[in-house]
Amino acid sequence: MGDCVLRNVRIVELGRGPGWAGPVDLVVEQGVVQNIGHGLERPLGLEEYDGDGRWVVPGLWDTHVHLAQWTASGQRLDLSGSESPEHVVSRVRDHLAEHPGPLVGRGHRLGTWTTSPTVAALDAIAPDVPVVLIAGDGHHAWLNSRALERLGLPLRDGVVLENEWYEAYTRIEEVLEPDVSPEAYRRMLERTAALGIAGVVDLEKGQTPADWERRDSPIRVRVSTYADGLDATIAAGLRTGDVLPGSPDLITMGPLKIISDGSINTRTAWCCEEYADGSGSGAPNQTSAELERLLDAGHRHGLDVATHAIGDLALQEALAAYDATGAVGSIEHVQLVTRQQVRTMARLGLRASVQPAHLLDDRDITELIWPDRTERSFAFRWMIEDGVEVTLGSDAPVSPLDPWLAIAAAVHRSADERPAWHAEQALTAREALAASVDGQGSVHAGMPADLALLDADPLAEHPDTATAAAALRGMSVALTLVAGEVAHTAL
Repeated sequence: MGDCVLRNVRIVELGRGPGWAGPVDLVVEQGVVQNIGHGLERPLGLEEYDGDGRWVVPGLWDTHVHLAQWTASGQRLDLSGSESPEHVVSRVRDHLAEHPGPLVGRGHRLGTWTTSPTVAALDAIAPDVPVVLIAGDGHHAWLNSRALERLGLPLRDGVVLENEWYEAYTRIEEVLEPDVSPEAYRRMLERTAALGIAGVVDLEKGQTPADWERRDSPIRVRVSTYADGLDATIAAGLRTGDVLPGSPDLITMGPLKIISDGSINTRTAWCCEEYADGSGSGAPNQTSAELERLLDAGHRHGLDVATHAIGDLALQEALAAYDATGAVGSIEHVQLVTRQQVRTMARLGLRASVQPAHLLDDRDITELIWPDRTERSFAFRWMIEDGVEVTLGSDAPVSPLDPWLAIAAAVHRSADERPAWHAEQALTAREALAASVDGQGSVHAGMPADLALLDADPLAEHPDTATAAAALRGMSVALTLVAGEVAHTAL
């Protein structure tokens, strides 16, 4: 736990605290903000930092990341922006010409493609080495025959979907082992701290709490379990919020994660109405009884439950299960909703863990296959108005682990020259930032000394939301403190 004095800083008002006019000083002792005021004396021995009039907010949180995949993502061929299966094949062929051998790529999105990817197309350019191409949303992978064989999957003509892929992904090192060593984690988390992030919720599948005994971190990490690790978590007596045995105090038990349906790009998000292209209405990943059993088991043993639900029927079933079991936690993604479902979330006290950058990627596919329901996609304004606690995240590597991109996307719902998409569902910069600080509100005495010192005012007035979003995306961070310790400094 760190001690220091932070002088001459401006507190960004996020709706909690007395309100401070002009620069103030903060005294941090034992990892807690002990005092805020003007001209405070420095207790003996404390380090002192001059904020030079910069703006201070609580340390930011990303409430939905996959840390192992994010650590590995920089080591994989980036296939984002590929316009067709043929475009992907061309890029893979070019890469293999310079880097022969096994290949793992990531980033393609087939939602708007007019032709389908085939195993034969990859076999034609890579008959002898494994090739694994992971979709941008992580819900399917396109493999060649050698990779299917290496991962023990049946041969086929098309892609590997959903649950079958999630299970196979845990063996990906059999194709090409990425560097996910403790040192690689540490480097990645240091880069994360430089964005002002003080904590993340790690929803990586296939990990165990024991994996974190070999890692250290400059920021807080809440470590999840999935159904296949639930019995071991219960046997270890771990409850949400507990420090993991053998780990630093910053590493704690997070939620039980459940994936209840699929994604929009794979047409597997479970919806009340059929998709406009006649591809069906998606499907659940478990029965209603199985979903309720998992929620009940997690809740009875002191775990929050984070349930992935993208389609509105998946959300309906999840809400019924939370209601029946009394479980607490979050709905992850909450991509397609009705207004009544939002109000039910508020009644049940469930958080909406949303990833605003996804709307930038999914705008066109939503218009294509859900044209009659775009006005209730990524309905952030409804959630705020109806009293749902909203938290922002990235789902990295689906979107970059960048809180400023998420905040900007919530404020201005467009990634290009087009007007904001359903601007009536946008958040203000104050609302989006407040949804990124783990419920702390404004910096205040008594809070953990998780702080981010910003080089610009994140709530500065701008002529329009596009300009505001550009400023937010360019935000730079001078100092990040976690429990009072320096996790990043550019001072």
